[in-house]
Amino acid sequence: MAALLKPAVSLASSQFMGQVLKPAAASSSLATPQQYASLSVRAGPYADELVKTANAVASKGRGILAMDESNATCGKRLASIGLENTEANRQAYRELLVTTPGLGDYISGAILFEETLYQSTLAGKKFVDCLKEAGIAPGIKVDKGLVPLAGSNDESWCQGLDGLAARSAEYYKQGARFAKWRTVVSIPNGPSRLAVVEAAWGLARYAAISQENGLVPIVEPEILLDGEHNIDRTLAVAEEVWSEVFYQLANNNVMFEGILLKPSMVTPGAECKERVTPEVVAEYTLKMLKRRVPPAVPGIMFLSGGQSEVEATLNLNAMNQSPNPWHVSFSYARALQNTVLKTWGGNPEKVKAAQTALLIRAKANSLAQLGKYSAEGESEEAKKGMFVANYTY
Repeated sequence: MAALLKPAVSLASSQFMGQVLKPAAASSSLATPQQYASLSVRAGPYADELVKTANAVASKGRGILAMDESNATCGKRLASIGLENTEANRQAYRELLVTTPGLGDYISGAILFEETLYQSTLAGKKFVDCLKEAGIAPGIKVDKGLVPLAGSNDESWCQGLDGLAARSAEYYKQGARFAKWRTVVSIPNGPSRLAVVEAAWGLARYAAISQENGLVPIVEPEILLDGEHNIDRTLAVAEEVWSEVFYQLANNNVMFEGILLKPSMVTPGAECKERVTPEVVAEYTLKMLKRRVPPAVPGIMFLSGGQSEVEATLNLNAMNQSPNPWHVSFSYARALQNTVLKTWGGNPEKVKAAQTALLIRAKANSLAQLGKYSAEGESEEAKKGMFVANYTY
């Protein structure tokens, strides 16, 4: 039984961040210098740069624009406005986003799909350079999507570790400075212990590989909104998931000062009849984070998860009404882009109007990061929910 017990790791202390703790031999009363040396965090050649990048992304009043939809998912978005899923149309929409004047005032990082990382504007300027000139760090989605998890209760696991080191090195050369890996946990399907451990282990291996290749890993175990469960059930699952995630991150020698988190907010399930206020969401979410996330982590960049644009912003604002141990901000896709896409509609003459819509949403969330947002004057479109059951990205 002793072999099954985990070593006691205090996640509240930065002294033990990113370490694998080895039990002392029964015959030893004092640790040798060699044993002390084995307890040091494995930083790697990019340690200083990782910390600098993570803190730059987690900068005051700014957050992340997630525009890393796969070609298939981007195609669904384009279809919603009557456009075909062609590379030219994807390029046109993404050019609209990365060339928005003033975007860097509110956005510190942009997550790109692999195709986008290598694309340029019609004038020939690399998207990566457009972002860097605006003070926005380019990021890259590195996972290869979800597949069924054998032996589970119809749950999923995230693939993409094979070849990740080589791909990450190439992404760094192309200008990416942080990475994203999205795995999911389903409450209606359990979650099973197998699914939780698999999600945490995959995230930890990805994080370690990313750091060794100069990329700040965004750690994202998304707890899906699907289900009729109440907010207390979500809290219990979130605490279990994040406990396992940090245990595995430590086992894989991940430097906590050089990561960012992308958690789900703690909310009731999408089909739950007991709805709660932004203040309650903030109370439960911050309670979970304070119980599970070490203060060494620079930034918490929330996903929107199908909330309406306004709902996601209100919840973020409620979490920033008092100081937090970490930068608490956003990494939104649909909650930043929904109105933008509909305003553009594929019409070149509407590009400036769509860029204005993006700035409005980005500024709103910037204010929420500062705890100064008000929903007064928001459009009805921005209040519409965007939940999609069993959402894939």
